[in-house]
Amino acid sequence: MRHPIRLPDLKRLFWFTLGILALALGALGVVLPLLPTTPLVILASFAFAKSAPSFERWLRRHRVFGPIILDWRTHGAIAKRYKILAITMMLAALALSYVLAVASFVLILQALCMAAAALYILTRPS
Repeated sequence: MRHPIRLPDLKRLFWFTLGILALALGALGVVLPLLPTTPLVILASFAFAKSAPSFERWLRRHRVFGPIILDWRTHGAIAKRYKILAITMMLAALALSYVLAVASFVLILQALCMAAAALYILTRPS
């Protein structure tokens, strides 16, 4: 007889999958300029805390990603260099969309979303 999947198991699977995806994209963001590493690593840490505490501990102790998480948890802060990088990448993505002749409506929507994200990033302590 098959046992049904319980809701807590599905929630853990969801958070773990989100953590893996966020961490993978964040790691790619270290070398690809269009992916924002900091928010993705923070999201991965949050997701792992809900699903796999051992992964969250490993991520907190990581030599590259650990300081990002520590700054965020301790001070709600984003280092100045990450702020500059995030804003620069948003502007580059918007410029690329313009060069690729993305529809005006999409450009406006993209600019509004990026402006909101930039405002949030810029208002965090450094």
